[in-house]
Parts: sequence; C-alpha cells; structure tokens
Amino acid sequence: MSSPDPSPPAAATESNVPASLAPLLHPAFRMLWGVWLTANLCMWMNDVAAAWMMTSLTREPVWVALVQTASTLPVFLLGLPSGALADIVDRRRYFILTQFWVAAVAVAMSIVVLFDAMSPGLLLALTFANGIGLAMRWPVFAAIVPELVPRAHLPAALGLNGIAMNASRIAGPLIAGATIASIGTVYVFLLNAVLSVAAGCVIMRWRREHVPDPLGRERLRSAMRIGIGFVRQSPRVKAVLARIAVFFFHSTAQLALLPLVARDLSRGSDGGAAAFTALLACMGGGAIVAVLLLPRVRNAVTRDTLVWYGALLQAITTLTIALGSNLYLAMAAMALSGMAWITTANSLSVSIQMALPDWVRARAMAIYQMALMGASALGAAAWGHLASQDSVRNSLIVAAASGAVTMFVVLRLVQDRGQVEDLTPATPSTKPVAAIAPTQGRIVVSVIYRIDPARSEEFIALMQESRRSRLALGALGWELLQDVNDPGQFTEQITDENWTAHLRRFYRITEADVALRERKFAFHIGEGEPEVKRHLVVAN
Repeated sequence: MSSPDPSPPAAATESNVPASLAPLLHPAFRMLWGVWLTANLCMWMNDVAAAWMMTSLTREPVWVALVQTASTLPVFLLGLPSGALADIVDRRRYFILTQFWVAAVAVAMSIVVLFDAMSPGLLLALTFANGIGLAMRWPVFAAIVPELVPRAHLPAALGLNGIAMNASRIAGPLIAGATIASIGTVYVFLLNAVLSVAAGCVIMRWRREHVPDPLGRERLRSAMRIGIGFVRQSPRVKAVLARIAVFFFHSTAQLALLPLVARDLSRGSDGGAAAFTALLACMGGGAIVAVLLLPRVRNAVTRDTLVWYGALLQAITTLTIALGSNLYLAMAAMALSGMAWITTANSLSVSIQMALPDWVRARAMAIYQMALMGASALGAAAWGHLASQDSVRNSLIVAAASGAVTMFVVLRLVQDRGQVEDLTPATPSTKPVAAIAPTQGRIVVSVIYRIDPARSEEFIALMQESRRSRLALGALGWELLQDVNDPGQFTEQITDENWTAHLRRFYRITEADVALRERKFAFHIGEGEPEVKRHLVVAN
C-alpha cells in the first residue's frame, strides 16, 4: 500500500500555500485529483446530455426526474458490494476498471444515438448502466484519498474533491451544452468515452504497491456483513448517515426538476438549454467559493451547526427558485445552493472519514454513498411524481419546507454521542494460537474476569463498549455472562465465523481498542490477566 508523501517538494512548502490547497503538494494526490476532476466532468456531461435528451423524447416530469434516479440508484443497489471489493482487492486495478466500464457505456450510448434508436426506456437503462460505473468508482476513490495525504490534510483534500466535483459541474454542462448545440448529443457521449479511457491510463501510472492480506482474500459475503456490522456499531457513522440521507432526499428536488425550471425561465428559442447550463454553472461556482472559505468556517462553528445552516440555506434557495420567475434571481439562488450543498456534504464527509479505520474504509464509505444516492434516487422519483400530479412549483415548495423541518428534527433526535477515537493500527500484545489448527467451524472465545461485585454495574456498562468493539471488528455474536454462584466472576463470550475470521479481528485492532482493553483489565482483581479460552464448535 502506498503511504502519503513524507514531505512536499522544497520549492512548494506548506507555509506559502493556502491550507485549502496544501494536499496538492503531494504528487500522488495531485495526479489522482486530476483523474477525479476528469471523471466528474464526464459524469456531469453525461447527466446533462441524458436529461436534455429525455426532454426531447417526452415532456412528462416523472420521466425527466427518473433520469436522476437511474443515475443514482445503482450506487444504492451496488455500493456495498463495490465497497467490499475495494477493501479486499487491489484498489489501483479496481479503479482502472471503473474508468473503462464508463467508457464502454458511453460508446454504447453513442451507437444508439447514431442509429436514432433512443427511447425513454432505453435512455434510462443506459443511464443506469453508467451509474453502475459510478457505484464502482466512488468507494474506491474515497478509500484511496486518506492514503495520499497526511491525516491533518484530509479535510482540505476532501474539500478539493468537492472543488473537482463543482468545477466539473460548471465545465461539464458548458461543454455538453456547447457540443449539443453545435454538433449533436452523440459527440458528448463520444467525448466521455475518450476522457474516461485517458483517465484510466493516468491511473496506470500510479505506483501503488498492493499488500495482500496475510490471511488470504476475504470472502465478499463476509466482507459485506462485517461492513454493515461496523456501521451498526458506530454511533458517529449512524448519525452522519441520518443527516446525509435527509439532506439529499430533499435537496435533489432542485437538480431533478431543474431542466423543467429552466424551460419555464427561458425566454429564448433554445428551449432552455442555455438557462439550464447557466443554473448548473452558478451552483458549481458557489460550491467552489464555499470550499475555499471552509477551513476558516470549520474553526468557528461545530459540524452540526454547519449542517443546519447548510440545510436551511438549501431550503431557502429551493423556495426562491420555486416562487421566482426571473432567471438572474434563480442563478443567484443556485450559487447559494452550491454553497449550501458543499458545506453540508463536506462537513459530513470529513466527519465519517475521521471515524473510519482503513481496513473497513471503502465499505463504510460505500454505505455512506448508498445513503446519499439512495436518498437522491428516492427523492428524485418522489418530487418528480408530485410535480406530475400537481406542479413543479408546488413540488419544490414542499421539498424546501420538509427539508428544513426534517433536518431540525434529526439534529435533535439523532445526536452524535460518539467519542473521537485513535484509529491508528495497533499490534496486539498476544496473537491466538491453536494446537489443532481448525479450518472450519465457529470459534467461541471466553474471557473470564474476576471483579469486585460492588463494581458490577460499572463493569457491565463498560462491557457495552466492548460489545460494540467486538462486533465492529467482525465478530458474529457477543454475550456477557455472570456466574450465579459467584457474582464476582464474569465471562465475556465472543463468537467468530471461523478461525481465520478470528485471526482477522486481531489484525484490525486500533489504539482505541487497546485503550478499551486496558480499561476492562483494570477491573480484574484476579492474579495476572483474565483467562482466555478458545473453543471450536463441533456440534450444535
């Protein structure tokens, strides 16, 4: 595995660059950031071309909104398998594969358009296929970024990723709009194919050493189960997921219905293509400005405060677009919307990245992206359906009001009580050995504590943290047993899927787990350390 560059070039030190740009001092990050910029440029070009093509095939709002659903739904459906693969295979090769997948889909779309065979259903199917590439690409890139920069630069690195996303939000629609107007939609898809192949070739230059797992490659099904288990046991991650889902379910109403808003606002003969491009460009510009200001803002207010302000501003801009009839007012609102979007998304993305150890990073980030994209896909369908049944204006008004109220409730009810933990990988003091070397069958581990009965309640409360830790590391089950005849004797019982899974837990231990172990052992009043027994389940 590659490690972050130990020091930037002498000619460009951190002291003479803004904090928001410091990650660009690291060559590997700089190279892959360019790939990310290109990949997102292709994504926006494809989305704009597909959305605009749908408006030429049908004027039904639900069909137009379903383009957004088709683009994001694959990330919800395939995000977890993709994240699990990114944690257990060579991330470099997997990243390359995603680029060539997107290129192949772009070629297929070009062929269909060239033969004038496109229909609303086929367009959604090909957009869905392109979304599969996004589902594969996003988790692996999210897991790679912490490898490329020191931990102190991670918030800025994620902010730069947001700049790449939003610079492409400006450039992508402009390029797509100009291409559609001058030579036709098919050339947008062909350009996507060329750029995707070029990005894949750049990734090939990245010299990342893949370190195989000493215990062999983890099975996909088990890797997915453990990823879900980790998220379930992390209060911080669960709080982030609730916030991101609520925000994107409501904010997607803007993007999903924007082509129709642009048509209504346009006074020209282009059917609103120029207005649509301008609105997206303003949103991207606002996001870029916000990223450059975020390092100062993060030092002034808490994460949840940023999230609340972002959600409130997003609601206000959506309401402005719904009630206004002036293109320039809508452009200003979209610029503020871009600021709200990136502020909220970046705050939550940094929070979840800081809560993840590397061994499960791609899986957990995939679940994060599933929450984001799943909420976006569901929101696009819901707000599109409401617009079809009522009107675009009323759909946006409901989305704005509901977004502000729901985020207020979530921030109050789903509070992040998780502590900031040291997730540095740690070497366990002892590693398990087995005389019979079991190759299959569940393993039951018993840790026997002798404590002061007067401290039982305090010990049991602490062991709930142990439960979360054991299950997060991959254990199948956990129980705490008290001897009915000896109230000072407690047995912590952990069940692992097999011997290899038991060993994997030891390779995943962090400094936070070591600190928890010391706190548990401090209760033990017997001689030496608590006794540990390991049993193979031979019958049940």
